[in-house]
Amino acid sequence: MIKFALKVVVLAAVFYGLTRYDVLPGLDVVENPEGPLGELGTYLWIGLLFGVLNALVGPILRLLSLPFVLLTLGLFLLVVNAALLGLTAALTDRLTVDGFGTAVLGGLILAVAGWVADQLLDR
Repeated sequence: MIKFALKVVVLAAVFYGLTRYDVLPGLDVVENPEGPLGELGTYLWIGLLFGVLNALVGPILRLLSLPFVLLTLGLFLLVVNAALLGLTAALTDRLTVDGFGTAVLGGLILAVAGWVADQLLDR
């Protein structure tokens, strides 16, 4: 449980870095300064939502897309990550993703950040 909470914090930090410093121009977060934790709470909420979707829906999507993943030698996983990012944006009004290319690049960055977090937290 602590590992998942730390991963949510890492994902929130990645969302913050991507949107605050305009690394990915089509990815935007509408901050809520009046929320329970202020602007930080918005990023934590989006990180939590993405982490839960990645943990619950992600394996189902990966299993259903297994033939495409094998056929493309794993590159179709970028589309799965883009779908998870788009689903996260669809479930909250605080995150917007402008286009498929933005979703693919954002999904790639979030997947790499999640993998790095998993590697660091397993030690």
